[in-house]
Amino acid sequence: MTTEVRLPAARGAGAPRVEKAPPLQRPQASYYLLLAATGCLLFLGIVMVFSASSVRSYATYGSSTTVALKQGVFIAVGLPLAWAASRMPVRFWRSAAVPGLLACVGLLVAVLLPGVGKTVDGTQGWIPLPGGFNLQPGEAAKVALALYGADLLVRKQKLLGDWRHLFLPLLPVAALLAGLLMLQPDMGMTIALLIVFVGLLWVAGTPMRYFGAMCAVLVAIFTMFALAAPYRVRRLTSFLDPFSDAQDSGFQAVQSMYAIASGGLFGLGLGGGQSKWSGGLPATYTDFIFAVICEELGLVGALAVLTLIATLAYTGVRIAKRTRDPFVRLAASALTAMLAGQSLINLGGVVGLLPITGLTLPLVSFGGSSMLTTLLAVGVLLSFARAEPGAEAALRSRPGLLRRLRLRREAGAPPAAAVAPARRTSSRTGASARRQRSASAPARGRRPAGRR
Repeated sequence: MTTEVRLPAARGAGAPRVEKAPPLQRPQASYYLLLAATGCLLFLGIVMVFSASSVRSYATYGSSTTVALKQGVFIAVGLPLAWAASRMPVRFWRSAAVPGLLACVGLLVAVLLPGVGKTVDGTQGWIPLPGGFNLQPGEAAKVALALYGADLLVRKQKLLGDWRHLFLPLLPVAALLAGLLMLQPDMGMTIALLIVFVGLLWVAGTPMRYFGAMCAVLVAIFTMFALAAPYRVRRLTSFLDPFSDAQDSGFQAVQSMYAIASGGLFGLGLGGGQSKWSGGLPATYTDFIFAVICEELGLVGALAVLTLIATLAYTGVRIAKRTRDPFVRLAASALTAMLAGQSLINLGGVVGLLPITGLTLPLVSFGGSSMLTTLLAVGVLLSFARAEPGAEAALRSRPGLLRRLRLRREAGAPPAAAVAPARRTSSRTGASARRQRSASAPARGRRPAGRR
């Protein structure tokens, strides 16, 4: 794909005029769009985590910056991970699909063992690590399923007309991962995992009769699990009418609506929100950070978050559409469905359009495993964006800032401060030289002496 258009030069002009293609038609546009959206969400997220957690962080740890500093550590670890992932070729991700899936299955089994897994809010889904950090294997399982499913469907591409090859062994693998998650139990993470599974089958071209039957079975299974536990039944009923039990099952939804409504157009100002104080909205810097954004930054801040998430989703779809590799198309679509689906579920629960599931807002909410997994997924998408036609050559043709400074230093360019005196000296020298030439040269139109 070309990025420049050469137009014929006008009469009397020199070289042909070169016009650059529009920004979104350039091969490296997906790469830079993904970088920009991710960077803006990370910056906004760390600022809002600090604002939303300052009160409770001081009450718990004696410092208002402890939670924000932890989030900074997660970002500092995740950014090199994303950079390394973006430099890996596509064949690396295909070869890493099966080992990554097996590792996630082993971690999901280990987290259920007594003495290994840690229980938080009734869910045994974390493995304690040194330094007070926790690992949540369910987050990594989503990326592993996306890569494994894409590789499997590409290898069986010519056999996908038969439903048995379409669903086997992908369906049993997804069911195994979902079953291990439900044993914790973690319904929100299970829904996010199945979004990846559904996205893979949709992009692979599953016939509608199979796709509809599968979705109906999934809805029936989730309804059965939802009705099996009393707290899930209360969560569903409070979603339908949270104000009927505003002090118990509907407390989170009601407090979230109050925080959103108090923001107005421009919000109460950064740090001026009231929902983060004691007795207010729970989980302000994790599940309900979007409510704090609406409260402190108003409608403007909420629209900024929605625009950035939409840009992230658009870029993932763009990468999937522009690639020529079927593995990249499937994996990019599944990872984009994971990021966009989890964002919609979180936002829907915060504003009261969906039941509250406990899923975080990617790149914005506090959480180590969520942050690292999301940045890994972004790194994989950046790797796919570099594999677009013409993207690698376009990115290599534009040197970075450090490389441009190094090239200038190697060329021996004088510093800016030394240029002006040199010019003044050269101008004086040039003036004296012209006077000498005019004095020594014969006058124009006059014969030299001695010649008649």
